[in-house]
Amino acid sequence: MNRMEFRPVRLRAATLALALSATLAGVAFAPMPVHAEAAQAASVSIPYEEFTLPNGLRVIVHTDRKAPVVAVNLWYHVGSKNETPGRTGFAHLFEHLMFQGSENYRGEFFEPFELVGATDQNGTTNQDRTNYFQNVPTSALDLALWMESDRMGHLLGAIDQKTLDEQRGVVQNEKRQGDNQPYGRRILGRLFEALYPPGHPYSWQTIGSMADLNAATLEDVKTWFKSWYGPNNAVLVLAGDIDVATAKEKVTKYFGDIPASATLPDMKTNIPKRAQDTREEIGDRVPQERIYRAWAVAENGTDDATLLGILAQILGGSASSRLDARLVHQDKLADNVGASLWDSEISGTFFVTADVKQGVDAKKVEAIIDEELKRLIEQGPTAEELEQARTALRAAFVRGIERIGGFGGKSDVLAACAVFEGKPDCYKRELGVLMRATPAQIQAVGRKWLGTGSHTLLVKPSETPAAALPASRSASPAG
Repeated sequence: MNRMEFRPVRLRAATLALALSATLAGVAFAPMPVHAEAAQAASVSIPYEEFTLPNGLRVIVHTDRKAPVVAVNLWYHVGSKNETPGRTGFAHLFEHLMFQGSENYRGEFFEPFELVGATDQNGTTNQDRTNYFQNVPTSALDLALWMESDRMGHLLGAIDQKTLDEQRGVVQNEKRQGDNQPYGRRILGRLFEALYPPGHPYSWQTIGSMADLNAATLEDVKTWFKSWYGPNNAVLVLAGDIDVATAKEKVTKYFGDIPASATLPDMKTNIPKRAQDTREEIGDRVPQERIYRAWAVAENGTDDATLLGILAQILGGSASSRLDARLVHQDKLADNVGASLWDSEISGTFFVTADVKQGVDAKKVEAIIDEELKRLIEQGPTAEELEQARTALRAAFVRGIERIGGFGGKSDVLAACAVFEGKPDCYKRELGVLMRATPAQIQAVGRKWLGTGSHTLLVKPSETPAAALPASRSASPAG
């Protein structure tokens, strides 16, 4: 099961276009007239209807009768950012617990779905939300709704100390595996701990700390669930062989009697302002040096975030990007490079990474990253670069919504837009920004967000694994 994903699922994920980069590399694009751009953006549409139950459950319905299948996608607006220091890892732990049976179904959640032929079934947790999704035959829709409603409204009676201890152990083993992989979760955790100040909701890992997981009591986890996992903190999307009248009847039947929980308060934007660049060098069991550079940038739902996604695509999102052209193909100083945007709710994070070739001085690679980023910001992208990035990002988005479910499918896009922006069709705004973007806008957003304030982490090969960041979180100013 894909428990935690790194990449976002919507338009601003520059990394979504990687699969298209080989096809697009070296292709020249003529600038598109503004009226044609607007028409192209408007042509992408996911029609929907919606209703809200008295208990606060928001339901979005997209009808697509091409096949007798319905995508069921349930998003809880609860993630690791809603935790508190000393009580981390609860959102992810509950993702595990909610697959282990409920009061009226004592068994693994997957079992009945396997019998009816469900596909694309999964659950993930990140900083901002937890989601559960599956595609089921239309004849199995009642099963899917009953199962989802039972674990929303009737879960706690199925959680005892034995179940908690078992799933705590599973999560801790997952954490060990992630931490001990080359360039694994421990490294990313260290990067975020340095970039975000103590107490910031993004300064801890979604999987939580070993100490917090060990300290979690049965009462702690039950209180966490009762506080936030109510229908009023959730969005349910049904996409496929379904209409709004049928959806209203079935959703009311299965979810209507579940009482609302407390309503999660909206968190304000919290982008740390860093007065200087910082850097750190650490050793870990890795095959070669890797450079990470990151900035805290504009949050999800802003035009700046969409523009930063375009900038990431131009800088390091494809085989023909500036960093690839310079570091991999021309100077041959790196084996792999990349740039991407981690698109989150209260602060975005912009990343540049580079795997340094054996025998190459990492500082030389860092200097070229600086040089290429500075050149892009000072001169702006060419019209050809912008059009290539625009085409790649839009094509990746359209490819995703050819499916009704799964990552990047129609149900996923509608749910993400409803949860984070309150508008199921927010993707239209993003597409509009993408299609109208100018070189000057890309230049301006880079100047605004990618200046002083970065943190660089250089990971070097070592026989000793990297330790967790000390409580002091001391990082040296970049020299």
